[in-house]
Amino acid sequence: MWGRLSQTNRAILLMIGAIFCFTAMDAAAKAISMQSSPVMALWARYTGQMTLVLILVAPRLRSVARTEFPKLQVLRSIFLLGATASFFTGLTFLGLAETTALMDINPVLITLGAAVFLGEKLGPRRILGIAAALVGAMIIIRPGSGVFSWAAIFPLMAAVFYSAYSLATRFVGHREDPWTSLLYAALFGSVVMTGIAIFNWHTPDCTTIALMLVLSVVATLGQLFLIRALAGGEAAMLAPFAYSGLIFATLWGLLFFDEFPDFWTIVGAVVVVAAGLYVWHRETRAAPALARAKADEGH
Repeated sequence: MWGRLSQTNRAILLMIGAIFCFTAMDAAAKAISMQSSPVMALWARYTGQMTLVLILVAPRLRSVARTEFPKLQVLRSIFLLGATASFFTGLTFLGLAETTALMDINPVLITLGAAVFLGEKLGPRRILGIAAALVGAMIIIRPGSGVFSWAAIFPLMAAVFYSAYSLATRFVGHREDPWTSLLYAALFGSVVMTGIAIFNWHTPDCTTIALMLVLSVVATLGQLFLIRALAGGEAAMLAPFAYSGLIFATLWGLLFFDEFPDFWTIVGAVVVVAAGLYVWHRETRAAPALARAKADEGH
C-alpha cells in the first residue's frame, strides 16, 4: 500500500504523522510542566530521544555518527532546542490550542525562507494554500483577544526557530542518514538540558515518569517522520500541512485539559483543513502532469 503512493503523497502523510506526534508530545509536556516544570519536560524530551536513538542504532553507531555537515547539524540542533524550549515555556501560560495557533505562522516563514534560501518555486497554488490556512489560524486566535498577551512571544519565537530548523533539515535532505540527524539533535539537547536540569531538578512521581516515556517516544517518532517528509517533499509544499497541528492540539486540549474549543476555533479549523486538502489535491494532480512533461522533453 505504502509503496503504491507517490513520493509527494508519502511526504505529505509523513508530515501529518510528524505533526500528530509533535502535538501529542506538546500535550505530554504541558502535563509534565503542570506537575513539575518545563525544564523537566525538556530534559525528558531530549534525554529520552537520545536513549531511544542510541538503542536503535547501536549496531551501526559509528556510521550513523559520521556526518558530512557537522556545523549544520549543530546549527539544526540549536534551532530545534530553541523551538522546543520556547514552545514548552509558552504552554505554561497559554492553552495548548492557542499556543499551537500562535506558532502556526511558521509555514509562512518556511515557504518564504524556502524561496529565498533554497531556491524553491513559490507558485500561486502554494501562496493560496498558505494564505487560506493562515486566515484559518487568525480566525482561531482572533487578534485583539486575550491570546495576544506578553506570553505570546514564546510561541512566536518557537515559530522562528522551528522554521529555521525545517529549512536546515530540508537542505540536508537525502544527503544525510535520517538517524544521523536524529542523533545529533538528541545529543545536543540532552547535554544542554542535563546541565540545566541538575540545578532545577524536581524528582518525578510515577505519573510524571510515564508521561516522560510517552513524550520521548512520540518526540522521536515525530522527528523521524519530519526528516523523512522533508527529504521527500519540498518544504514550501509541505508547509500548509503543519496547520493540522491546530486540529490535533484542540483534540488533546479537549481530552486532557478540559480546554473546550469555541465556535470560532471550529470555524478556523475547518478553514485550515480545507486549505491543506486543497494544496494536497493540486500537488498530487500536478505531479503526474509534470512528470509526463519532463518525459516528453526527454524524447
